[in-house]
Amino acid sequence: MSVLTPPRTDRGIGRINPVAKLGASLLLAGVLVLTIDWVSAAVALCCELVLFLFAGVSLRTLVWRTLPVWLAAPTVAVTTLLYGQESGAVYWSFGLIHVTEGSAALALASLLRVLAIGLPAVVLFITVDPTDLADGLAQVVRLPARFVLGGLAGLRLVGLFIDDWHALELARRARGVADGHAIRRVGSQAFALLVLSIRRGSKLATAMEARGFGSDAPRSWARESPFGAREWGLIALGALVAALAVTVAVLTGSWNFVLG
Repeated sequence: MSVLTPPRTDRGIGRINPVAKLGASLLLAGVLVLTIDWVSAAVALCCELVLFLFAGVSLRTLVWRTLPVWLAAPTVAVTTLLYGQESGAVYWSFGLIHVTEGSAALALASLLRVLAIGLPAVVLFITVDPTDLADGLAQVVRLPARFVLGGLAGLRLVGLFIDDWHALELARRARGVADGHAIRRVGSQAFALLVLSIRRGSKLATAMEARGFGSDAPRSWARESPFGAREWGLIALGALVAALAVTVAVLTGSWNFVLG
């Protein structure tokens, strides 16, 4: 199963307009980035983990798609722990590395913030098809059709780029030029992919222009992008989780406004 292919489902979040998913994830992320404390992130993460049970996504798909977030969060935490702001008691020190009470608290907050922001963003977009997202951005958000269709065409080419990379690798190996230095081989193959991508992009742009995609005339859309009670409910749910996280952080005295 490719990470670029959304699993089709008519359950849970699969029925919700992608614009609502985008709005809910941006709302939650916008609130969590305003503070650096572990309480607000922990509250939001706990609420999200409970809501994931009703997302209508299988556990295998959920784990596979969110794996990069689970791997990135500890990396951020360890880096912050070793090189974060020094304050409070010093637990361990070696050269430029200083593990202090302040850096430990900041590392915990960073770990939870990455999970609280990254996990819902990934889960909400697991079932999003690029065409559905483009329809929503054009019909609901009213973004310019030329911008939306150009972005959709570019996103559709990502899968082709991956196939081109594998094809180039096999072709170079068949010609006996893929056994050299690894860094040099990757650089040469990346340049070949860049040239191929520019050519394909130019052909695609010409084809789309010839079919009238660059016209300023009002466009019609093959599929309607509905935005109703389910979508507003998801946005309200995201706002509720964000408000609860902020309230608990303020009441416990851990709120730490980043601009303060």
